[in-house]
Amino acid sequence: MAFTTKASIASFGGKLLKLTHASSSTGTEMAVNVFLPPQALTTPPQKVPVLIFLSGLTCSPENCSEKGFLQHAASRRGLAIVYPDTSPKDVDIAGAKDTYDFGEAASFYIDATQAPYAGVYNMETYLATELPATLFADAELGAFFDAARVSITGHSMGGHGALTLYLKNPGKYASVSAFAPISNPSKCPWGEKAFGGYLGPDRDEWKKHDATELLAGWAGQDLKALIDVGTGDNFYKQGQLLPENFEAAAEKAGVKGYEVRYQKVSFPPSPFFFVLFFWSRFHG
Repeated sequence: MAFTTKASIASFGGKLLKLTHASSSTGTEMAVNVFLPPQALTTPPQKVPVLIFLSGLTCSPENCSEKGFLQHAASRRGLAIVYPDTSPKDVDIAGAKDTYDFGEAASFYIDATQAPYAGVYNMETYLATELPATLFADAELGAFFDAARVSITGHSMGGHGALTLYLKNPGKYASVSAFAPISNPSKCPWGEKAFGGYLGPDRDEWKKHDATELLAGWAGQDLKALIDVGTGDNFYKQGQLLPENFEAAAEKAGVKGYEVRYQKVSFPPSPFFFVLFFWSRFHG
């Protein structure tokens, strides 16, 4: 087994596994939590669809798996959830822990090109290629996952990551959903700080990692995308999320098949309902 199991916890009839593994992309040990629904834990194991959940700034695999409880709804739908980490952790990089919105737990899910993060913060490669390949090929875990049915979702910074990975890899994910996503990071303070530090000053490079900018070159069919934003969210009010820019870019590019919903609350009323409503919308 490529993974070391740190804990196995009974959760809504299934199992929540806390795992670590050596990553060739980051050159570090990476943590990942995996929820296996009861439908997978049969004899022989049944392959179930997979949802990858990307967390936001300051988070770890524990935040959503232990506080969001997506497992509750996932267990009813027979859905496995993969909770990756938000960056390599405990790496000896000066300044990586100085602020909450850059460095550790704030990778923005991209491959950094600027020192000292280049060669370590290869989160795009890790998430799009290494982690799913390692999970699906694992001698034990691979028996549970249907690699042909994978979707991606995320919150805030994770919503940005989910949208960009979906747009960069047409056909790789069955659907994408995001709540309170950083939708246009090259034009908001969080994204400008992160992209400047990880990618350097060339704003044309930034556009390659910005969901709103990527819409102009979308090569796939209609999007299967749902975005939820709370209009009471302070970060929305501060111009950090910019979902309106995403909508405008999609309209300009003639992109169809997406929905942006504005909730009159600071947060979608039920994240797990939102995620699984979206999944069921396209998968029955």
